Amino acid sequence: MNIQMVDLKTQYSHIQAEIDEAVLSVIRSTAFINGPKVKDFKAAFSTYLDAKHVIPCANGTDALQIALMALELQPGDEVIVPAFTYVATAEVIALLRLRPIMVDVDPHTFNLTADILEAAITPRTKAVVPVHLFGQSCDMEAIMQVANKHGIWVVEDNAQAIGADYTLADGSVQKTGTLGHIGCTSFYPSKNLGAYGDGGALYTNDDSLGPKCAMMANHGQVKRYYHDAIGVNSRLDAMQAAILEIKLRHLDQYAAARQKAAAYYDEHLGSVSALQVPVRQANSSHVFHQYTLLVKNGKRDELAAHLKAAGVPSMIYYPVPLYKQNAYKAFIPADFQDLPITEALCESVISLPMHTELDETALAFICQTVKAFFA
Repeated sequence: MNIQMVDLKTQYSHIQAEIDEAVLSVIRSTAFINGPKVKDFKAAFSTYLDAKHVIPCANGTDALQIALMALELQPGDEVIVPAFTYVATAEVIALLRLRPIMVDVDPHTFNLTADILEAAITPRTKAVVPVHLFGQSCDMEAIMQVANKHGIWVVEDNAQAIGADYTLADGSVQKTGTLGHIGCTSFYPSKNLGAYGDGGALYTNDDSLGPKCAMMANHGQVKRYYHDAIGVNSRLDAMQAAILEIKLRHLDQYAAARQKAAAYYDEHLGSVSALQVPVRQANSSHVFHQYTLLVKNGKRDELAAHLKAAGVPSMIYYPVPLYKQNAYKAFIPADFQDLPITEALCESVISLPMHTELDETALAFICQTVKAFFA
């Protein structure tokens, strides 16, 4: 079987006519930079998220950097970040001469918790970047309560959970990325809402932060040639905006397809005693950017080799904790203790194929192959 980790080609085939026309319309218009299609996508994305301010930008890493720049943090200020995440989350903190404070995560959801956050806060803490890992939200209501108590900013890294819903204690529902002060996402092609190139966005309901983020993304200017701050040049390409506007219409359908595939995995792998299937947090939907298993018997790498031999792709996110990356050793204090949950996850998690085009034949083969390893 030709099983893909991500099958963008088949996904494209279902919306080819819409996508091709959208791209051609940009070419015909020659409005390549900040043209009508960028404005159309911005408006549609704002409506989808119920976010007052949406600032499209060049990629998800830029989105995180611009968000932190808008907060006007000072060199040496501490920003708390989970150690079990992609490097971009900490990278922008270091680039801005801030200090990334790396903390452990929950062993079940793999996400930052309010208790972990509170234990890491010092007088120098100015912000936290919760990462909604693999497709479901951190417990944002509890995190916001801690953040508000200590007066720190919250920048949500929503690159993997776009479209996920979070239910608050009062029963109201908000999209991930709109619960903190600023949300950030990536439109990297393999993301749940992926472009056919690079792209990203910031969003907020804060009327002071929204214009400030827009200014930072546009050379620090509101009025052309008048620069009020040192900013960056980070724009979403008009062709990517046109593609994203089309794909946004299908995003909930895509999430449902991922959830259906995840339910199949759960049903057929949940009884394997050596595996922990993804744990769902009660107050968050899960949009399954990844379907990530925890291998309990210490044979994760052997399972990966077994899958590869059978023609089943897999990925390991992430094999090395951030604090053990060479680039970040200068930020780690001498008395730092390894984080036990992060260490264990780096050695035991593996992600199976997950995308919108998985059918039952492929899912059955993948599950049979996994179960055969443990038989």
